[in-house]
Formats: sequence, C-alpha cells, structure tokens
Amino acid sequence: MTVTRAIRPPRLRPGDRVAVVAPSGPVVPERLDCGLDVLRGWDLDPVAAPHVRDTHESLGYLAAADADRARDLQEAWCDPSVKAVFAARGGYGAQRMADLLDWSAIRAAAPKPLIGFSDVTVLHEAFAVRAGVATLHGPAVAGEVFLKDDATREGLRRTLFAPETVRTVASASARPLAPGRAAGVTLGGCLTMLATELGTAHARPGAAGGLLLLEDVGESPYRIDRALTQLLRAGWLDDVAGVVLGSWARCGPYERVREVLVDRLGGLGVPVAEEFGFGHGDSALTLPLGVPAELDATAGTLTFETPPLT
Repeated sequence: MTVTRAIRPPRLRPGDRVAVVAPSGPVVPERLDCGLDVLRGWDLDPVAAPHVRDTHESLGYLAAADADRARDLQEAWCDPSVKAVFAARGGYGAQRMADLLDWSAIRAAAPKPLIGFSDVTVLHEAFAVRAGVATLHGPAVAGEVFLKDDATREGLRRTLFAPETVRTVASASARPLAPGRAAGVTLGGCLTMLATELGTAHARPGAAGGLLLLEDVGESPYRIDRALTQLLRAGWLDDVAGVVLGSWARCGPYERVREVLVDRLGGLGVPVAEEFGFGHGDSALTLPLGVPAELDATAGTLTFETPPLT
C-alpha cells in the first residue's frame, strides 16, 4: 500500500488557544514554564493539560498514569477551542497510551496541528493511520533545543503561522549519501519507535512511495543496524521513494553510524540525504509529515507540493 497524503490542519492565528500535553516522559517544570512563555510571546494562549506536570507514581520515566496522559491528549484534541496540541517532551510512554485513545472521537474532531518528535513518532504514525491527519515533526516546547536555539523556534513559528513561507525546507548541513531526486509523501521520525511499532494497530504496512524521515538518539551503531534490519526484513522499506536522515545524537562517532547507514540503506537504490538537521541535534528543523514533497538529496532540500497547513 502506497503512502498517501493526509488532511492538512489549519494554520494558527494570533490569539489562538493551544494545549501542551505530556504523552511520554515527565517534564522539567522550569523548562515547561519557559516554553509556555515562548508560546505566549507568539501571541498564543497556551494551556497546560491537567497532568502535564505529573510523574507516574511508580514508574518515574512516565509523565502520569497511562490513562491520564491519554485523557489529556484526547481532551485537547477534541476541544474545539484548542487550535493546536504541542508535546512538552519525548522520552518514552506514547506506546502505552495510544491504545487508550478514542480514535472514533479523534476522527470526528476537527484536525489541528500536532507538534512533537522522538517518542511522539508513535503518535505521528497513529494520527496518520487512524485519523488520516498530517502532523509536524518539530521540537518539544519544554525541550532544551526549543528553548536555546533561535532558528529552531523560528522554523516552528513560521510553519505554524505562515506555512506558505516554508514550502521549501533547506538544510545547510545536508549532503547526499545517495544522490538524486525523489517525490512522495513524508512520513517517519524516530527509527527505534518505527521499528518497535511494527505489527500494531497504529503502524502502516510499509513506506512504499513515501519519503521516509529517520533519526534517533542514544543508540549505538549496532542497535541502529538492528532497527534498520528489522524494517528491511519486514519489507517495510520495499519501494520507498527516498530517505531523509536527521541527527544521531549520542549514537557514537558519526563515521561509525554512517557506515551502518550506507550498509543498510545504500542498497535501496533511492536518493538518500544525510545530516538534514532535524531530530535530537543542537538545532532542529520542523518537517511536516503526511504532505507530498520532492527531495533533492544533492541540493539538500525538501520542497512541499502545498503549504503544510491550510
């Protein structure tokens, strides 16, 4: 089954009410407060979800109980007064709460931007597969990169408020691992999460015809090899149109990581751009998922057929 375009949500406008949720790991309260201030500076009205500051009573790597995290996301998405949903951070935990969401209610609600990365890859895939909605692979509002890097914040702000200005996303650091051009609908995110989601109700059958975004953090080269090999053995990468590789922070020396990427992806026979500047790096591009685009791996650009938001 070929990856198909998704429904694009509306852009944001000054004064819009937005929600910040914690679907995965617990947040650092001071960073959350700073992130909310940034959103206020964009003339938005951010509301922290009821359990966004909680920590699971026994599993300290989770922000609140599974049901509470799911309820926060569900209520934010289905509230017509909320115009966008921001993830406070990644971490781990979205897989534990994704099955608790009422997907019928989510499909019935008006689409809106969902912004996040890392563990939120699970939700990007679920919203694409279960609700047919385009989402934004972008920084977490309580994350260090969002708070410290002007370019990261500005890229997200422009995508949300003036999406026609980011039809072409260019990366100064990008270079071709395999040169060429390819067209398809964007999908993907954190490699580990894509591999561990295989076989669930929220995983698509494959990336055929799509432009696949991949990045990860804290995974040694052999673990990156293992995840890519899982996708290859499952046939998930069959007929992918092209691949866009982001950051591999704390994954070891990049030359060792690159050897794995060349070995596992070089045989696909499709354009592959590396070091494209999204993910867990010191600066992070915002990239729409579910939108048709053309990759020029040689030039280091992604050009979207339409603005990512309407």
